[in-house]
Amino acid sequence: MIRTEEIQINMGPQHPATHGVLRLELKLDGEVIVEAIPHIGYLHRGIEKMAENRTYSQLIPLTDRIDYTCSMVNNWAYATAVEKLAGIPVPERAEYIRVIIGELNRVVSHLVTMGVNGMDAGAFTIWFYCIRDREFVWDLFEMVCGARLTHNFVRFGGVSFDLPDGFIEKAREFCDYLEPKVDEYEGFLLNNYIFVKRNREVGVLSENDAINHGATGPVLRGSGVNWDLRKNAPYSIYDRFDFEIPLGTTGDNWERARVRFEEIRQSIRIIRQALNSIPAGDIVTPGLPRLIKPEPGEAYARIEGPRGEYGVYIVSDGSAKPYRWKFRSAGFSNICVLPLVLKGLRVPDAAVIIGGLDPCFAEVDR
Repeated sequence: MIRTEEIQINMGPQHPATHGVLRLELKLDGEVIVEAIPHIGYLHRGIEKMAENRTYSQLIPLTDRIDYTCSMVNNWAYATAVEKLAGIPVPERAEYIRVIIGELNRVVSHLVTMGVNGMDAGAFTIWFYCIRDREFVWDLFEMVCGARLTHNFVRFGGVSFDLPDGFIEKAREFCDYLEPKVDEYEGFLLNNYIFVKRNREVGVLSENDAINHGATGPVLRGSGVNWDLRKNAPYSIYDRFDFEIPLGTTGDNWERARVRFEEIRQSIRIIRQALNSIPAGDIVTPGLPRLIKPEPGEAYARIEGPRGEYGVYIVSDGSAKPYRWKFRSAGFSNICVLPLVLKGLRVPDAAVIIGGLDPCFAEVDR
């Protein structure tokens, strides 16, 4: 009889397949994972504590760095919380601009994720296509704010700049270009023999487990849970647009990928509607003071980011700096399922499952 002995190894934090500085403590029986314990905090920068020593406006650039693949959405979530706390209205045109920019940012995030998912499984070519198309969105973002990664665009009561001449036309051209590409990439990746073999029935997360572990975004919807804040708790002007919420059935890594491809299509659908109906008017509420001092109180705002529910909690003591500032990051919630979905699988499966959960550890650790 062959006797085996369990061993413990560290996967990360310096490991390309952990999508950032994640350390997985794996207990193995041969190559089978008996137990997986995620350890985080290797990228902790204390952003929430730093906020207590900066004015409300000075914090906007910090939100860019929380998740560098969706800086615009981070700006938007933070601005929404401050607007709720200080009672600041947002002009109609600014709301439309936020939706357009936010959905373009969702497209970018999902393109990067699908490219990385392909690489993790050994299907490398999709990465080049997705990164090529991401650059088209960066061109659009550079038109509106001058930056290509950390955008610092949203402001309290609106946005920093209006859409420049030619932006709407170029955004429409991008939507027309990308829509057939999504069909091509979906077929290219989801029907890829390698990708299917490594992702079908791998990392299965049931509907109940997804809810009980606090999963959110495509990870939650991939398990069949119909929850998206744009529909279930509409914010901004999302209740004016016609779009659908993609859902999975099996809750495995393959379904999570399919949900993200469909979300890109729905984002294109929203962008087109917003471009066709954007009104004229102010891009920021007139007469706002340069130094925001909300009345003492607290506020919590949440929006649907590319990775899921992104919440911002702020406590004001009446000064120009927040007394407390707390982020609810989607990535942190999603990696909580790792001990559950990795058990009983093999070490190579860990890489594709982590990629399928789509964590960004700048957001997880903050």
